[in-house]
Amino acid sequence: MSALFDPLFGADRVAARLDDASWVAALVAVEVTLAQAAAEHGVIPAGHASAIASAASTLDVDVAELGRAAVEGGNPVIPLVRLLRAAVGPEVGPSVHPGATSQDVMDTAAALLVGWAGEILLDDLRGAADAAARLAAAHRDTPMIARTLGQQALPTTFGLVAAGWCTGLDRARTALARVLATLPVQLGGAAGTLAALHPHGPAVAASLARDLRLADAAPWHTERTRVGELAGVLAVAAGACAKPATDVVLLAGTETGEVSEAAPGDSSSMPHKRNPIAAVTARAAARRAPGLAAVLLAAADHEHQRAAGAWHAEWQTLDDLLRATGGAASRLRTSLEGLGVHPDRMAANLALTSADTGAGHAGELVDRLLAERS
Repeated sequence: MSALFDPLFGADRVAARLDDASWVAALVAVEVTLAQAAAEHGVIPAGHASAIASAASTLDVDVAELGRAAVEGGNPVIPLVRLLRAAVGPEVGPSVHPGATSQDVMDTAAALLVGWAGEILLDDLRGAADAAARLAAAHRDTPMIARTLGQQALPTTFGLVAAGWCTGLDRARTALARVLATLPVQLGGAAGTLAALHPHGPAVAASLARDLRLADAAPWHTERTRVGELAGVLAVAAGACAKPATDVVLLAGTETGEVSEAAPGDSSSMPHKRNPIAAVTARAAARRAPGLAAVLLAAADHEHQRAAGAWHAEWQTLDDLLRATGGAASRLRTSLEGLGVHPDRMAANLALTSADTGAGHAGELVDRLLAERS
């Protein structure tokens, strides 16, 4: 987390579910639940699973020390397992991490974190879309000039403009919700064959998925289309936020003056400025998303049964992408929920080039788009 920049770019709520403590909590949750799933199917004694859960509940993890210890093996699961085994003692220790490999725990923990952060993101996308829908309904018939290629074109209504914003946000939210609902568990063992859990491997994986509320899936260690799909829907959601944010910035310009934010930003040197800062920072956050998504897509070429570097590149990149998209949604929601609309300025600008104030079927289209909301 960045105490300086996360609030500025709207990422603070999402970031709170992606910080180091959250990563450790997710990793521990996977280990505890894995032990319970293994005990359910007789792989380890039930008493061992209880002992692991008890030790994990009081485990004191120094995140900085865990990070330093992770250097040797290339991921934090290895030293975390050592900590858990030390906490439960030599009798129970071998039952920690049953049948799993480090990637199983990292990937499953990442799925948990994405789900936790995704709840915030979906809420802000819904909030922004709802705000756009209210603007569309309130200004169904408010005439304004449409602009194409930066120039005045023909009349439209502000309601139709806002309904378009709403449609994009709803589509992005629906696509993201679908992916979040199918986030999968990862359990394959050293080579993705579940050999160490034979003959109970698939059953243990199914129980692990059930208890973590993740989708059951066959091992997907180096088949990363799920990560790519997640990257895609997050980048699209950022784009859906960037569109209305860009329009707000342009419509709020001094010479245009058709909208204004409820809490505009000021300037350190120009006291007359009333900057649409929520929309500005929504655009800034959204601008980062395509590049971060590209990193995840470029890292899809995991070699053989365990990637040497491509997998490791995903962890922080995914965090950053969630922060960027979450920040864009949060800041856009702030902008739209407090957006002031100025029909007088719209009418004045419309009169500059258009004597025809008819907006065609704009009102009907607003009704249709709002009726189609999911």
